[in-house]
Amino acid sequence: MNEPAKNTARYDMLVVTGPTASGKTSLAARLAHGLGGDVISADSRQVYRQMDIGTGKDLDDYIVDGIKVPCHLIDIRDPGYRYNVFEYQRDFVKVLTALREKNRFPVVCGGSGMYIDSVVSAYRLPEVPPDPDLRKSLEDKTMEELTAILSTYRKLHNITDIDTRKRVIRAIEIERYLALHAETIASFPVSNPLVVGVLYNREMRRERISARLKARLAGGMIQEVEKLLDRGVDPDTLIYYGLEYKYITLYLTGRMEYEAMSRSLEIAIHQFAKRQMTWFRGMERKGVVIHWIDGELPIDAKVDLVMKLLGS
Repeated sequence: MNEPAKNTARYDMLVVTGPTASGKTSLAARLAHGLGGDVISADSRQVYRQMDIGTGKDLDDYIVDGIKVPCHLIDIRDPGYRYNVFEYQRDFVKVLTALREKNRFPVVCGGSGMYIDSVVSAYRLPEVPPDPDLRKSLEDKTMEELTAILSTYRKLHNITDIDTRKRVIRAIEIERYLALHAETIASFPVSNPLVVGVLYNREMRRERISARLKARLAGGMIQEVEKLLDRGVDPDTLIYYGLEYKYITLYLTGRMEYEAMSRSLEIAIHQFAKRQMTWFRGMERKGVVIHWIDGELPIDAKVDLVMKLLGS
């Protein structure tokens, strides 16, 4: 029988984040178990079924004291689908609402910076319908003109919005919709999350990433990607998922030798971890407080630190 959520003072959600290979899952599961709560994944690739090793689902980490801690937003889409942050936020709200009805405390866990930021910073991501008239009025504009129009709505922090005509026109469409419907867009149902991050020094982080990659390559990760290809998942879609799926697909389709694949993949994961930290630092500059915890502390000490921060 599930225990009700413990009193966590002023916080209405706990977020456990950090770069890849920092041990987030085991910490989040232990905290959720102690709080009478559930874990909500914030990983952009763990949403896919049959993609377990490459995404690092580490499902055994959810078993604490012989009890499986409930986890949500894992295995909710078939491989080949292209999930996005709007869908994540929508699905997150559904899970959060259900947990609150059951008096279960939400513990968000993941390293996908945009997913974390979307719930911590309460992105406004309504489902924006196409606007044919607007698109027609923009179709003859140059990229410079389109970029200038978008910049009248907001500062252009995200350059991916302006790398193609299609993207920048869609970004303008979204911003215009938000401006016209500001009063009707519901506020996000998170008011005061506690955000903690697990952090190792750079050298230790690199060692952990390299050791984990070696273990996953030996533990069936290549066979996992091979099965996805055999089941008809398009190679270009697997490449789109990036990192493990990109490089192993390139290897399996004959476009890379094994040694080049493993070396390139290791470099790419190290670069990914640096980008994650850049994103988290950007969140901090925007005012999000992240309580960083030394990754080398014993797991029980980490749990105690977070529980003290929560006031439990």
